[in-house]
Amino acid sequence: MFNGVGLRDAVCAAYSAAARQPADKHPFPVGREFAESLGYPAELLDSLPDSAADAFAGVSNVALFAEINVACTILDLGCGAGLDALIAARRTGPSGRVYGVDFSNSMLERANRAAREAGAYNVEFMRGDAEQLPLPDGSIDIALTNGIFNLNHRRAKIFSELARVVRPGGTMFGAELILVGPRPENERTSATNWFA
Repeated sequence: MFNGVGLRDAVCAAYSAAARQPADKHPFPVGREFAESLGYPAELLDSLPDSAADAFAGVSNVALFAEINVACTILDLGCGAGLDALIAARRTGPSGRVYGVDFSNSMLERANRAAREAGAYNVEFMRGDAEQLPLPDGSIDIALTNGIFNLNHRRAKIFSELARVVRPGGTMFGAELILVGPRPENERTSATNWFA
């Protein structure tokens, strides 16, 4: 079975590879076509930079189903290439603010490029770990997550950090892959199965 460090390194390497070469084969779905299959409208994706959609690797269209009001401060935790953050930035408007946090420098480079291309000045991307967020207490109105809990064994710490940074009365919207039963032992010890 993976230890925490081994799993973190494997996940970071896999998502960084997807950021650098999204058209290559990966152990999980990546890209615009996949985003469309999850319900992101083609016309919306047409209006956003390809650099965000091409390396999309979430599990749902959380930035569309989340209840986002104008002038909110939003956290996109595990922001990847920035697709959900850019959508949230449009929805909250210029008086709102979106913070995208990810642990892959390659994904953050792509997200920053997408934000520049989109002219999204109310978005800031930063390097950080889900278990130790680089944000002050109670600074977030709405937190978004799109498939991060299945990739990190320290889930309780992530929830604790989300509770710390989301203001009292704030909201979290998340999408996640969930097993309906235990996997066989040989599948639980494989790095590839963490992404399946």
